[in-house]
Amino acid sequence: MVRATPALPKLIFPVCSAVLLIVTACAPVGPTPTPLLPTPTPIARNADWTPVSETIDGVEMVLVPAGCFTMGNADGRRDERPTAQICFSKPFWIDRTEVTNAQYGQPGNFPGEQRPRENLTWFEARDHCAKRGARLPTEAEWEYAGRGPNGLMYPWGNELIVDNLVFDQNSGNSTADVGSKPAGASWVGALDMAGNVWEWVSSLYERYPYDPADGREDLTNTTEMRAYRGGVHNYIDFGAGMTTRFKTPPDTRDWFIGFRCARDTE
Repeated sequence: MVRATPALPKLIFPVCSAVLLIVTACAPVGPTPTPLLPTPTPIARNADWTPVSETIDGVEMVLVPAGCFTMGNADGRRDERPTAQICFSKPFWIDRTEVTNAQYGQPGNFPGEQRPRENLTWFEARDHCAKRGARLPTEAEWEYAGRGPNGLMYPWGNELIVDNLVFDQNSGNSTADVGSKPAGASWVGALDMAGNVWEWVSSLYERYPYDPADGREDLTNTTEMRAYRGGVHNYIDFGAGMTTRFKTPPDTRDWFIGFRCARDTE
């Protein structure tokens, strides 16, 4: 594997930790995913990647290529520091949209087949992904799919553009159909990573720097706080930004916490 150190643009926050972690995809759950050969070399810039999508078991997913990015925000809240360079040696799939009511098989608090399914515990989200032969994304995978090697603050860039997301300033305290803000797509083509609903990730809420081997990816832990991402309400600075972290017990139900699934390529 070739490690790529992305050239960070002017507005990207500097690395304040010398930690370098190589992250490989988690062990597959359930049926073997549709195989796909890894990209020949890691992606060094967002612009070097053209989105790839494929329908797998009836769900459209987008490919997240191998590469590196700086996880966290050196100028952010305490739980976003210190930053660390995270590298993925293999690509992985992530759902193009949040899991919908139709995909889940029953509505949450907000009805409508294409509304994101919310009001689920972490356990229910985890189990739904497993039934698909998929899994919840880790915090690192989720953030990388939203920011890319360029380390963007939002999926589209470093400035908040209110027309690119569904959040407290324009949502009417409701959700919207998934994918209703196509201009807010991330570099891999994932939609609604900022806004609409927050999203459960697999990771326990632990201090940074992120380390997948320190126990935070223990799926058998049923009591400690789990992380969720993708801010809806902008009550804090960069509340809808890709580095902002939230935590809650895994048995929590919230009208604005949904999820999307990830899947290994081999």
